[in-house]
Amino acid sequence: MIRVTSSCCNSSLAFKVDEESVEIVESQVEEEEEEAARFLSSATRKAIVIAMGECDSSFRRLSSIRHRNKGAAVEDEADTTRISSPPPPPPLNSADGAAAAGKGKKKTVGARLWMRFDRAGAMEVVECDKSTIIKRASVPARDLRILGPVFSHSSNILAREKAIVVNLEVIKLIVTAEEVLLLDPLRPEVLPLVERLKQQFPQRTNASLNALRSSLDSEAAESFQSELPFEFQVLEISLEVVCSFVETSVASLESEAWPVLDQLTKSVNTENLEYVRSLKSNLTRLLARVQKVRDELEHLLDDNEDMADLYLTRKWIQNQQQSEAVYGGTGSNPVDRVASNRSSSMVTSSAKEDDDDVEDLEMLLEAYFMQLEGMRNRILTVREYIDDTEDYVNIQLDNQRNEMIQLQLTLTIASFAITVYTLFISLLGMNIKLPLYKIHGVFGYFVWSISAICLVIFMLTLGYARWKKLLGS
Repeated sequence: MIRVTSSCCNSSLAFKVDEESVEIVESQVEEEEEEAARFLSSATRKAIVIAMGECDSSFRRLSSIRHRNKGAAVEDEADTTRISSPPPPPPLNSADGAAAAGKGKKKTVGARLWMRFDRAGAMEVVECDKSTIIKRASVPARDLRILGPVFSHSSNILAREKAIVVNLEVIKLIVTAEEVLLLDPLRPEVLPLVERLKQQFPQRTNASLNALRSSLDSEAAESFQSELPFEFQVLEISLEVVCSFVETSVASLESEAWPVLDQLTKSVNTENLEYVRSLKSNLTRLLARVQKVRDELEHLLDDNEDMADLYLTRKWIQNQQQSEAVYGGTGSNPVDRVASNRSSSMVTSSAKEDDDDVEDLEMLLEAYFMQLEGMRNRILTVREYIDDTEDYVNIQLDNQRNEMIQLQLTLTIASFAITVYTLFISLLGMNIKLPLYKIHGVFGYFVWSISAICLVIFMLTLGYARWKKLLGS
């Protein structure tokens, strides 16, 4: 208003000013009015947006309250049977991106290739160092050393507070209640596990997850409860892949063993013996691998506490219910008190259901234990056949050795008889004067008589050896 009045005063005094000054003053007044209009319009827009946001938020709060009041009964019934799942974890590269951006593009020393796979089907392959995996999975550093190349041929299933460390043959992974961290996912032996995980946990979007949760009624909750937890499903897939890998190795060993052993029984030579030696070394290594996995499963089956520690989802549910009970007890709302009492009763009921959970895991482990036991028996059967073949070959060699000894004994007896013949020849070959030298035609009779004596000596000695069973019949 002050500016308008000043403009009016200026217009009243414009008679004393020339026309150019009047135009300059009018242009300044118009610019000031436009700036004021723009300022007022922007402030008005902001006020309208704030008011609409408050209205929208209040409307959302009212609608959520109505939705909670309307579905309270359904949720109370489904809560007792439905297993709540942990929220999807953030990706690995999001946590590491800030650190990588601050440190530059310098590659971390000791980083290895890991694949993250969660229950919603989200998957990513990143390079992480040990410290990142330790913080992510809450496992000690010694467990990562078990997954290293030094213990590559060992088999371990370790239960930790928030994770399960699995090292079975070429399968090396860390399972939590939310995700799987798989080491070296691009190896040819590990690719079947990746494919099985994709089939078991197909990728879902947020909209499909919300629709699935909203459409979950009591029957669906009971069927969902009958399924195995996430960590047990991953453990089952890992054991299945390991058993299939071992089954392939055992079948290849059997198909290779029978022809080589049959050929060895027909012809004992250096080439066949070398084949059997390599076959036996492969069998020993395969038996040791199967024995390690079998012993690890047997160790878990013998200890119920270790099997109970593998139930990560149950631990997560109990922690969530305890936290809800603690926070619910402090509230003054009666509904909150009822919810806290119901959560505490669910904690006690879940504690009572530990034996059933262990029984489910025991049935799972026992099935693969029996499968590994069958593979072990097949390998032992091949080893027994190899031992039988070796015994047969040794018997053959002993028989041949006995025949050679008998031949040597026969030749020794013959050489003894010939030695007697040469003895007479040597005696008669000396320069001794005997009347036999003067008899005409005595040489023939003498030679034939000495030969007959030597033959009789040979036959008598050979008969004595047969009588003593030194020679075969």
